[in-house]
Amino acid sequence: MEKKSFCGWTRWVHLYLSMFSFAALFFFALTGITLNHPSWTENRQKVETLKGNVDAAWIAGTDTASLQKSLIVEFIRDQHKVRGNLTEFRISESECTLAFDGPGYTAYGMIDRSTGTYEMVATSAGFIAAMNDLHKGSYTGIKWNAIIDITAALLIVISLTGFIMIFFMTKKRTLGLWVAGLGAVTFILLCLLFV
Repeated sequence: MEKKSFCGWTRWVHLYLSMFSFAALFFFALTGITLNHPSWTENRQKVETLKGNVDAAWIAGTDTASLQKSLIVEFIRDQHKVRGNLTEFRISESECTLAFDGPGYTAYGMIDRSTGTYEMVATSAGFIAAMNDLHKGSYTGIKWNAIIDITAALLIVISLTGFIMIFFMTKKRTLGLWVAGLGAVTFILLCLLFV
């Protein structure tokens, strides 16, 4: 590949990948700041108690394998708009405990197996907390974790193509490489300082 065409290809990849991933990179940069300042979202949680009854037939009997878990979960979701993934469903002789977790959200509680009565506590931590959980990949599942990995890979390609471009700028190459080296050494020293 000719030097000129490689330079053009590098510039094209850098420019259009930067534009394509702008929103994702902006999101992760902004939530990086909000994650670093947890006090900004303190005391903004909305806590709600959810009560009701499930069909006693769903939780009856001594064979815990026969419990209608999916019916119970969907019933509670429909009744109270519970969101997030089901992260726990435990069964004992007297009760069932459930937990749902999602970005910025949690709901947990128990069902009395003798009556079908349940009580749950749902906590919504707000929009910023939900965005922070998306940044960390907390309670998001493998699809969102793949989005995080893809965004990181795009950032690596954008960084590398940006670095490669300096080699085609003869008037700015020396200063550019010195600045890149200074930035790398500074960052390494900062990492070592805070380890």
